[in-house]
Amino acid sequence: QVQLVESGGGLVQAGGSLRLSCAASGSIFSINAMAWYRQAPGKQRELVARITKGGFRNYADSVKGRFTVSRDNAKNTVYLQMNSLKPDDTAVYYCNADQFSDNFWGQGTQVTVSS
Repeated sequence: QVQLVESGGGLVQAGGSLRLSCAASGSIFSINAMAWYRQAPGKQRELVARITKGGFRNYADSVKGRFTVSRDNAKNTVYLQMNSLKPDDTAVYYCNADQFSDNFWGQGTQVTVSS
């Protein structure tokens, strides 16, 4: 199967920036879309950003203009550049990948934004 490992989370003050990475490994043949989700305590998991293999992107309204998703297909890696962070961005961020209609999830990385 495919394994996904996120990195780059941490503690940052409001207005700061973080860059998350997610590297895929294992039985990789052709990963289609890759995406970032997040889940805060007491809230549903929500889609933050996604990017197709062809480079099409979409974002949650709450992060448009602040976050940028990108990917390196040769490295099977997706990134999330997060700027102008707000306390409401605090959550566990999860990486997701789709291959042959199979979905895979990373273990998550904690992002905490202080006031």
